[in-house]
Amino acid sequence: MRSRFSAYKLGGYGQYLINTWAVETCPTHNPIELNTPDLDWQHLDILDKSIDGNSGIVEFKAYYLEPGGSLAYLHERSSFVRAQGKWLYVKGEIY
Repeated sequence: MRSRFSAYKLGGYGQYLINTWAVETCPTHNPIELNTPDLDWQHLDILDKSIDGNSGIVEFKAYYLEPGGSLAYLHERSSFVRAQGKWLYVKGEIY
C-alpha cells in the first residue's frame, strides 16, 4: 500500500500501478493515464491491516490538499491478493 501511495504522490509511475493491480479489476491498461498525479497527496496513515493466506486487507487514510489549501483525506479499506509472490490491489471500499 505504501508503495502505491508513493507512486500516486510522485507521479510518473503509471506502469508500476498497473503492475501492482489485479488484471481483472484494473480500470486501464494505459500507464500514461496514471502517470500524472490528480491530487496533491501529502501523507498516508495505515489504520489496520490483516492477511489471511493469499488475501490481504489494508485500511488507510491518504491525505491530500484541496485546491483552496484545505487538508482532506480518502479513507479506504483495500483488498489485495497475492499472486506469484506479488501483492496486487483488487478493489477498495471508500468510507
